[in-house]
Amino acid sequence: MDSSKCIIQSVPNFSEGRDLKKIEKIVDAFRAKPGVKLLDYSSDPDHNRCVVTVLGEPEPLRRAMVEAIGIAVATIDMTRHEGQHPRMGCVDVIPFIPVRNCTIQDADRLARQVAAEAAEKFGQPFILYEKSATAPHRENLADIRRGQFEGMAEKMKDPRWKPDFGPDTIHPTGGVTAIGARMPLICFNINLDTPNVDIARAIGRRIRHINGGFRYVRAMGILLEERNIAQVTMNLIDYTQTSIYTVFETVKMEARRYGVQVLGSEVVGIVPMQALADCAEYYLQIEDFSPGQILENYL
Repeated sequence: MDSSKCIIQSVPNFSEGRDLKKIEKIVDAFRAKPGVKLLDYSSDPDHNRCVVTVLGEPEPLRRAMVEAIGIAVATIDMTRHEGQHPRMGCVDVIPFIPVRNCTIQDADRLARQVAAEAAEKFGQPFILYEKSATAPHRENLADIRRGQFEGMAEKMKDPRWKPDFGPDTIHPTGGVTAIGARMPLICFNINLDTPNVDIARAIGRRIRHINGGFRYVRAMGILLEERNIAQVTMNLIDYTQTSIYTVFETVKMEARRYGVQVLGSEVVGIVPMQALADCAEYYLQIEDFSPGQILENYL
């Protein structure tokens, strides 16, 4: 990619984590496309979800994203979808994040272009969220998604939840998609050595902002059925304000209240280097550390 051009990142979430053929077909929309770079994709059968991370110049990224949406609408039937992760659409959410030589306004413009084109081509409704939201009550993804696919048709009868693009009700099998511009987000999960999902849910309630926890944390508890363990699954929407290590240490402390230990953690998708450097600085108690000491920052 030309370093002088605007580069935007996107992390679309598709509601398919079990059928590898469908996943590969969707991801193919981002492969070997000029002006677009596929960085990562991961799927999870418990969540029944695939998260793709791509970078691109606005116009090539727009074309690839619309293609991927079309494939998802054609291949994913939400009336048959089951999984641990909340969801409301075959493409559940599409964030656009400014990376280089661009602003949040550029990302917002791209989100609106993708939504308008995909709504017209595929009949999928789109709701603008985060920095693109048209009203304060539509900023938070959890608020938009509340009710999930099964409840969205009834919810969207309320004018407050009318889509910004596309039909006024859900696509029969595709549901509805949230789309918009936002700053970098880290999907961070912590696994507990218990199958008791109520403990993970209680911890999630303690740390998430909506219940009085950390301002930039969204969290919930789920059961990973394949491993028979509970997980606190989180979105850290501003790691510069609420760090990974802060959340990790808090979950460990809360888990001990229930006689539970942390088994490990995972970061889903791509994470900013600075977020991990902050963890290294904290745990190693490095004094007078700066990003300039990281070799890769010189490359």
